[in-house]
Amino acid sequence: MNLTGQETLPVTQAQAWAALNDTEMLKASISGCESLTAVGENPTEPEYEALLTVAIGPVKAKFKGRLKLSDLQAPNRYQLAFEGSGGAAGHGKGVAQVRLESSAPEAAPTQLHYEVQASVGGKIAQIGSRLVDMAAQKMAADFFAAFNAALQAKYPAAQLETAPPVAKPKSAWQKLLDWYLGWLGRIFTSKGPL
Repeated sequence: MNLTGQETLPVTQAQAWAALNDTEMLKASISGCESLTAVGENPTEPEYEALLTVAIGPVKAKFKGRLKLSDLQAPNRYQLAFEGSGGAAGHGKGVAQVRLESSAPEAAPTQLHYEVQASVGGKIAQIGSRLVDMAAQKMAADFFAAFNAALQAKYPAAQLETAPPVAKPKSAWQKLLDWYLGWLGRIFTSKGPL
């Protein structure tokens, strides 16, 4: 199974990088995630254990897995290797490439690009690749919706600021109308003789 996509994150690249490495924010954003804990001591290749409940079609199971980050190039990209087992329900493993880019490093928004290659086995594989692909796409969409909401809650000032509207130059007719209405206003509001 291959899954690729990109998401617009409403924060700076540094904030996006920090959030992608914040286990509490990730845990809150992953649907069905019960725990996500750091287990490795190597800061250049952090490892995590995860426990989550996943439903794919008629198969619902609790999966226990490991995640390992490598090829870290902060705040630009990393590789995420993962594997997990759900007992009789099946197993899965794969690799994801995650890349961040921004037009200006200190400005929002940031584009997150991802490319996932994964394989599944057991009952999950018997469901069919089409249903598994659809479930993976839904999980990704749910994750990014929750992740974006968490980013906006944590970094409210970083929300996309809309530029003030640029006033169009007034036409000669509009200038004349403005002058006339101003003149009429002065006539009717003046207290003395004209």
